Amino acid sequence: MTNEPPKAPPLYPKSHLLAASGIAALLSLALLVFPSSEVEAKKTTLNLELESPADQLKQEPDAPLTQTADASSDSPFAQIDNSSAPTEETAKVEPVPAPAATPAKDPSHREVTVSRGDTLSTLFAKVGLPAAAVHEVLASNKQAKQFSQLKSGQVLQIELDKDGQLASLHSKVSDLETIRLTKSANGYAFNREISKPVVRSAYAHGVIKSSLSASGQRAGLPHSLTMDLARIFGYDIDFAQDIRHGDEFDVIYEQKVMDGKVVGNGNIISARFTNRGKTFSAIRYTNKQGNTNYYTADGNSMRKAFIRTPVDFARISSRFSAGRKHPILNKIRAHKGVDYAAPRGTPIKAAGDGKVLLAGRRGGYGNTVIIQHGNRYQTLYGHMQGFAKGVKTGSSVKQGQVIGYIGTTGLSTGPHLHYEFQVNGVHVDPLGQKLPMADPIAKAERQRFLQQSQPLVARMNQEKATLLASNKR
Repeated sequence: MTNEPPKAPPLYPKSHLLAASGIAALLSLALLVFPSSEVEAKKTTLNLELESPADQLKQEPDAPLTQTADASSDSPFAQIDNSSAPTEETAKVEPVPAPAATPAKDPSHREVTVSRGDTLSTLFAKVGLPAAAVHEVLASNKQAKQFSQLKSGQVLQIELDKDGQLASLHSKVSDLETIRLTKSANGYAFNREISKPVVRSAYAHGVIKSSLSASGQRAGLPHSLTMDLARIFGYDIDFAQDIRHGDEFDVIYEQKVMDGKVVGNGNIISARFTNRGKTFSAIRYTNKQGNTNYYTADGNSMRKAFIRTPVDFARISSRFSAGRKHPILNKIRAHKGVDYAAPRGTPIKAAGDGKVLLAGRRGGYGNTVIIQHGNRYQTLYGHMQGFAKGVKTGSSVKQGQVIGYIGTTGLSTGPHLHYEFQVNGVHVDPLGQKLPMADPIAKAERQRFLQQSQPLVARMNQEKATLLASNKR
């Protein structure tokens, strides 16, 4: 038997041996620490923690949304109750839409707002229109000149054509009126658009504390309607001297409404005024011939041949007297009229229909108007600042028409109206004179009038009762 040394194992490169050893070590560690099923579970958990809910649904739409045992309260799934998990339809996550892009402005449309000192020229210059465009617009039509009468805050809408020239121009003049110019082959065409408002009735109640004007304002009655109220009752009540604290009024009037907004007022439909305990009522009525006037609740005319006071809300500074000491001449002489003190420029109204005998200077009266009313009556208005347009010797005037303005011309110590009233050539006290009445409702229309007036009187009673009951609560 021959003794031979054992054979050496095959020799491998050293690098191969190191690689094999490393792989074996890693496999052993993986088998000991992570069973195969847990490796996959850990992968799912990592995905839930690192990806957003939307990303999970996009990548694995069929995978259930499960909460891991170690999920923290900060996890987006921490509050999900699996027992009532939503169905696929309700759980569908829609992608968040991108913010809507702001629509691009039409380059042909320009909008400019009028500021103080602006003219049509300066506004056209702002949008790049030449000065010649202003002349072309204003010369195109007589009515187009309204575009040169701009008010601060007014908005002009300007449309330009493809060449940058003016194609149209329009502006809202009021809540009810819009004016527009549109370019055509023949130049510019002017158009006025009038919107028709809804007319409804409104109620106002006021108690006099200082003046009718202030009480009307507190009651929410527009100033123009307060003036109308004074005119309606001006035949029976002297608003310069008869008004007392505690007097009260009720008014039902027309209100114009557009898109839920009050844009104007119409006529007084009915009214009631209590002065010194005496109540006067007025109902607006249009007869079958189309003539409109105010009547008492029983059909007598509110209108008389003369209004009691030719100046609204004035103060009586001197009364009719047979022996008054003249403030300038310092002599005792008759004061054959009534003086109404009011601010310079206050309108003066004709007391009745008539013909102007004089509109000019007359001695100590200064600027004077004398009106002849039929054969029996004559009125005089002195110390005027000036005369109203159209009032001249020989012209005709209507009752209530403005004939001039309070001034201090002639022998006068301050702005006031000197008012005289003559009957058959004799001076009488305008405040004490009984004035002739106008005609009442015609018998043939009396029933028709009562059908309109009685519900209006009933409504004023109901509105006032409701208001008083509300104030007592």
